[in-house]
Amino acid sequence: MSVFLDSSILIAALVPSELKHAESLACLMSGTPLVYQHAFLETFAMLTGGRLGTKADADLVAKLIKQTLLPRVRVVHLDEQEVVEALQTARRHGVRGGAVYDFMHLVAARKSGATILCTLNLDDFQQLSRVGDPLIQLP
Repeated sequence: MSVFLDSSILIAALVPSELKHAESLACLMSGTPLVYQHAFLETFAMLTGGRLGTKADADLVAKLIKQTLLPRVRVVHLDEQEVVEALQTARRHGVRGGAVYDFMHLVAARKSGATILCTLNLDDFQQLSRVGDPLIQLP
């Protein structure tokens, strides 16, 4: 069983005050989970942008990503051809606006062969899921 984590899990794992912190941290610490490279950008943006109620220092967040996340995960990369192909199929799967970010996590999860995609945004991912994608579940 291989587990893929989206940025909602990474954020909750890093922020003790987050509702699902313990469960998300357990996901991060279990085995070597997979993540799409873009999850680090989303994590940085959320933690430094103030949408969680505070704005964390950018240097601190970069250090947390480097020292806490990177050593514990295997990063899945999509090349430019894979991104373009995914974007060309996006409309058929109802992808609009910001949903493209979740869709790309699913594309990366499928590429990696993950059997489970763990997220705190269950409904968003279930709406985008296609046959052959990993099982979408909460931590």
